[in-house]
Order: sequence, then structure tokens, then C-alpha cells
Amino acid sequence: MSQAEEKVVPVQSPVKPAVMAVAVLGFIALAVYLVYLWGFCRFYVPAGHMAVVTAKSGKAPAPGTILVERGEKGIWREVLPEGRHFLDPVQYDVKIVPAVSIPLGKVGIVTAKVGKELAPGEIIAPDRESKGVWRDVLGPGVYRLNPEGYSVEVADAINIPAGYAGVVTSQSGRPAAPGEFARPGERGVLSDILQPGLYYLNRYAYQVNVIEIGMNQVTMAAGSNESMVSTRSRLSNATDALAELESNTLNFQKELRRERAERMNAAPAVTVSDGNRKSAVGALPLPKAAAPLPAEAQIFGISRAVEFPSRDGFKVALDMTVEFELMPENLAKIYLLYGDLPQVVEKIILPQVLSVSRLKGSSYRAQDFIMGEGRETFQYDLSQVLGETLAGRSIIVHNAIIRNVDIPINILSPIRAVSLAKEQNLTNESLQGTAKKLAELNIETELIEQRRREVVQETEKLVARIAAERDQAVAQLKAETELTVAELKLKKSELLAKIAQLKGETEVKTRYLVDNETARGELLKAEALGGAAKLSELKLVDSLNPEVETRIIYAGPGTLWTDLKAGALPLSAAPEK
Repeated sequence: MSQAEEKVVPVQSPVKPAVMAVAVLGFIALAVYLVYLWGFCRFYVPAGHMAVVTAKSGKAPAPGTILVERGEKGIWREVLPEGRHFLDPVQYDVKIVPAVSIPLGKVGIVTAKVGKELAPGEIIAPDRESKGVWRDVLGPGVYRLNPEGYSVEVADAINIPAGYAGVVTSQSGRPAAPGEFARPGERGVLSDILQPGLYYLNRYAYQVNVIEIGMNQVTMAAGSNESMVSTRSRLSNATDALAELESNTLNFQKELRRERAERMNAAPAVTVSDGNRKSAVGALPLPKAAAPLPAEAQIFGISRAVEFPSRDGFKVALDMTVEFELMPENLAKIYLLYGDLPQVVEKIILPQVLSVSRLKGSSYRAQDFIMGEGRETFQYDLSQVLGETLAGRSIIVHNAIIRNVDIPINILSPIRAVSLAKEQNLTNESLQGTAKKLAELNIETELIEQRRREVVQETEKLVARIAAERDQAVAQLKAETELTVAELKLKKSELLAKIAQLKGETEVKTRYLVDNETARGELLKAEALGGAAKLSELKLVDSLNPEVETRIIYAGPGTLWTDLKAGALPLSAAPEK
């Protein structure tokens, strides 16, 4: 065997077993890591929840920091949403908490525990990077805010019912100039009002006063020290949820009015048909449940009555009702200058009513308020002056109605007796006038009846004349029709006779022409045959029966009757014409 044919045995390298060992160890490490990751690091955040993560290791945060960023030690600012996540339990603690859910008709008021410090005395954060209460609220929905750094208070939204408007007062910022609306960043009454609808506002940043718009009434009763302010009825809402929000809003407004009345030592606000609960608006606590408000008027008591001396020195007290209206475009200015509706009545309307009543009423005698004309004149003057005076205060007065007058009985009795005498005299005169008018009416009734009979007679006469004229016209028309028919029949007879004559003449002429042409044809036929005899023979032949046969028998030479059986010579029939 040669060296070329020798078998070569490969030598195994010592590096390959080491690589394979490393690969096996790496695979085992990877499998162990995946098992640890899937079995111990994996966790789920269910729907409607979030995960708050606390890092046990990492970079040390700044002192006083509550929430940290990823890579720092402490509670992460970021929360993990719903779904599958992987975090090492050795390095992180995970707490799963419900997400913040704001239902429909509610708002979320956020208080930040982290961020820049606020100025002294401020509680409303200027932005979301500062501590304190956020000015903006969270609307209905689901939010994921770290509960370690933010607290969310769920409160009612503000629902302005139909027939009301909301005046907004900013409760934070520097004070606005006296008598001026608050501008952005200032504390005070805002110029823009809230029309009926649903609003998501922060009750710590804004206070909303719900004020009645449209027609309202203030009633002052004689002999009482309290005037009643009646507001217009509230319209019912379509849904229970909105009705609850309206109830909360209106109840809070009544609570504010009650507190103001108590502070002013005035009669407390009395509600006839509405509830007495606090609303979620403003700084008052939230109600546990909201009972629906009846859609009826609200009434407030204010200690005032209309009394003044008359021109002749008697004390006169009036039962009076003033109808007034607050327009939406003037509502914010009225609230800024005078306050809520009871304050408007207390500070503006009632003083003007009392002042004008005393000013105008002192020029009238006591008996003028009993007589109808004097009271109507005073009521008209009062309405005019009140309307002109309060128009400058942006308050529209529609009417001032005097319902009753209370004067001393010692003057009321004689005036009433005189008035009754006058009224009795007027009644007697009216009765006399009525009797006179009744007599005149009877005369006129008789005249009308007489005229009616005359009209009936004239009508019957006219009907008879019209009937006679109609019958005469009908008879004349019938005679003319019959005459026309006779004339037509005569013309028809003449036409028929003429037709018969023409028909007879035509038949005679026709028969003559036919006979004449027939004779000429016979003559021409005779001439063609060679004479009249030939024509006669031809006619004879034509008149023979076509079935008749003529036989000529040949009997041999010299005779015609020799063989009757064999010698037959048929004659052909004459041709048909």
C-alpha cells in the first residue's frame, strides 16, 4: 500500500466542546429567565383599573419628592394602564387600584399633592404643574391619575334650569376693581352668564348663583310687615338625572339666600313647595340624595309694607303687587351692584315702591283711593314712575297693581256710604235708562215685526208675479216650438215629394235607356247573323232544353232510316250566352 492510499484520521479540536458547553449553559439560562419572567414578573391590570409602581432601587430623588420618574427610587409618576405587564418583583412593588371614573352629570375636582408651591393664601393652582386644586375639572370619563400624588373628588355638575341664568363669581385671584367685572386672573363677578344647560365647573374656583329671569312678582300686603317675592315656575326636566342636578343647584341657591337673610337679620327665605337641601355647587357639602323639586313658584319673605299719609292726613295702607322682569343681558351687572334676587327686591324695588307710593299717594285724598277713577289714576302714575325709575337700574317694570286699600274706618264708613249712595243713584238712573231703552226696544220690535210682514207680503206678491211671467214665457216658448216643428214637418214633406218625383223620373229614364240599348243590341246581333230570320233561329236553339239530343241515322245510299242503332250523329248544344 502506498502513502497516497493511506487513510487520514481527523484530529478533534479542543475548542468545540467548550463552545457547545457555553451554548447549552446560555440556553438553560435563557429558559430559566423566561420561566422567571413569565411566572414571577408577569401581572395583569384588569379593565377599569391601573397599576401604581414603587421602585425599590434606582437613583435617589430630590428630598420631599412624592412621585418620581422611571429610573429613580420611589413611586413612579406614571401609572400602568390595563393589560399585561412585566416587572421584577424583587425591584418593584405593584399595587392595582381602580381608575378614576366620572359618571355623566358629574365632574372630577383634582387636588395635586405634587408640583410647584402656591402663593400664600391661594388654593387654586394656576396650572397643572403646581400643587393645589386644579382650576379645570375632569368631565365624564375614565382617568388614570396616580392616587399617591393626586386626589379626585367627584361632584355634581351645574345644571341651569330653563327660566334661570347663572351668575359666575371667581373665587381666586387678585380682587377686581370695585364696581367692575372680574377679568381673567381676578376674583369677583364675571360678565358672562350661564344660559340654561349643563356646565362642568370647579366649585372651589367658581361660585354660581342661579337667578330667576323673566317675569317675577313682589306682593306687599296691608297690615303685614312682610312682603312676598314670587318667582316664576320652574319647567320640569325630561330626565331624572338632570332633574336631580337641577334640584341640587336650586337648593344650593336657596341655602345661600337663607344664609344672606340670616346675616342681614331679615326674615329667612321661606320656600312653599321646594326642598331644603344643599347643593354640590360652591363650598357646601354634597348631598347624599337629591329629591325632585316640584315645578312651582318659590316665595321669599321680606319685611316691608306700603303705608303713607293721604293729603287729608289719613293713614293709607295698600295691598300691592309689582310685576317686574330681569333680562339675561343685564343679570350680571344687577348681581354685581345689588346682589341676588331678594337683595334686588330689598335694596332697589321695595324702596322705590315705597318712595314713589308716598310721593304720589300724598297728593291724593283718602276717598280717592276708594273711588274707582282715583285709584286707577294713582295705579297708572305709580306704574309709569316705577318703570322710568327702575329702567335706569336695568329692571323692567310691567305693572303695579293695587289689589286692596286699607284706610281708617271712621273715614271709610261715610265715604263708603256716600259712594254707595252715588252708586245706588247711578244704579237707579241706569235702571231708568234700561226701562226707557226696553220701551224703545219694544217699539222697535213691533216696527220690525210690521216691516217683516210687509216684506213677507211683498215677497209673496213678487213670487206670484214671477210665477205668472214664468208660465207665460213657458207657454209662448211651447207655441213657438210647436210652430217651428210644423214648419219643419212641412219642409220635410216637400223634400220627400221632391225626392219621390226625382226617383220616378230617374227610374223612367233608366228603363228607357236600358230598353233602347237592348233593342239596338238585338239589331246589331241580327245584322251580324245575316238577317232577322237567323236571329230567330238562334233564339229558338237557345230556348231548347240542353238535354235534348238530335240523332241523324244514315241508312245507306238513298235513305236516312236504314240503321237506327249504328248510325248516330249527335248534334252539339248551342253555346251559352
